[in-house]
Amino acid sequence: MTATPEPTPRPAPVSAPEQVDPRALWRHRPYVLYVAGEALSVAGSSVSSVAVPYLAVVELNASTAQVSALVFLSQLPSLLFALHAGALADRHPKRPLMIGGDLVCVIVLLALPLAAAFDWLTFQQLVAVAFVQATAGVVHDAAAIAYLPTLLDRSLLQQGNSRIGGLFSLSATAGSSLGAVLVSVLGAVHALIADALSYAVSAWCTTRIRITEPPSSPRTGGARLRTEIAEGVRYVFAETTLRTLTLTNSTVSFALGVLNTVWALYLLRELRFTATAFGLVMGAATLGSCAGALLAPRMTRRFGPGPVMLAALILTPLTQIPLLIASPGRSWQIAIGAALAVQLFCAAAAGTTQRSIRQMITTPRLQGRMQAVSSWLTGGSRPFAAPLAGAIGTLHGVRSALLVGTVLLLVPVAVLALSPVRSLRALPVPSPDPAGNPPAPAAVPAPAHERAPLKKEGDML
Repeated sequence: MTATPEPTPRPAPVSAPEQVDPRALWRHRPYVLYVAGEALSVAGSSVSSVAVPYLAVVELNASTAQVSALVFLSQLPSLLFALHAGALADRHPKRPLMIGGDLVCVIVLLALPLAAAFDWLTFQQLVAVAFVQATAGVVHDAAAIAYLPTLLDRSLLQQGNSRIGGLFSLSATAGSSLGAVLVSVLGAVHALIADALSYAVSAWCTTRIRITEPPSSPRTGGARLRTEIAEGVRYVFAETTLRTLTLTNSTVSFALGVLNTVWALYLLRELRFTATAFGLVMGAATLGSCAGALLAPRMTRRFGPGPVMLAALILTPLTQIPLLIASPGRSWQIAIGAALAVQLFCAAAAGTTQRSIRQMITTPRLQGRMQAVSSWLTGGSRPFAAPLAGAIGTLHGVRSALLVGTVLLLVPVAVLALSPVRSLRALPVPSPDPAGNPPAPAAVPAPAHERAPLKKEGDML
């Protein structure tokens, strides 16, 4: 006897993201709660960006190899778990994943000052906490980045990302400055309490967002996780623009991974930066990131997103020159801070632009997996950069590792320059879903003369 197949359940009706006047984004409560929670988390993480290197290098006397191991293990979760996190973000509601990731970070960060209070703190504990925190962060970030198109219509994504980037930069500046003060006054391990509190507030803000998320499609809900991951990877690499931006991000990330592995060690040990100088240079430099994020929409309208991203990639290796020739002294501290500000300006302008493009052209049901593929290749490349930097630094000196990282920054320039994305003159229109699902309609379509359709697979480069 043949069983009668069950009818396919009909998805519950879900309204499109609320259409908001770009001038009124700060009065859109779900967007404000989202930004506030994420910005506070960024500020707390910036405190840790000062406290953790200082704790490892100065208070726990970590060697170059140990610092490399710390960086390697803190970045390994992107390689191991990013694709799974993206598939989970497409399969399940994103808000609980964001909240859960934040709460895990609260717990593990508070374990360090607790261990220090009983004189149990070791370098191995610091590494373990960094690994668990990074894993929770991968889950949170996969859901958070894919959650934004649920809050805003796609026509507002660049404006939304621009404001997010600007506020995040200010939060990073405040966090770095606060971190320098807290490390000087309380010590590095107790400064981490501020980061734990920021995650707690971020979780609370996310619980206050009241937006109904689109349900998973029946096919996605019933498929194996591995099948969904493979679908996301194919989707990204079948589309010229997504593939180019993902490869550009990953090669930039690898080069910066080499640089960042030994950067703090170089400044603190060889250039003899104090904790205060280290924090203030990082804080002041992030003002460049704020400017880059806020000016990105204006620059892309005037010059086009392709030229803006290419120019940013070309300038980035040049900003490493002061670091390579520096010697101890306040004048070099100022020069390094100024160069870092230019680098972060370029990173924010290019990052805001490419993130908006990827969100605009990706179909809603694949947002999480698209972001996860990018995070997997971008963050997953850094664990390989850390041992490379550590080996070069140990055998040939930290400055040699910085030189190698600078040369590697030329690779993403070539990736973008050899692709059709370099000449993209306007933000693209959404591309169709290969499975047949139409893209979400834009609330405010761009004028015909401003729309630039993407080149598809098979076009000449």
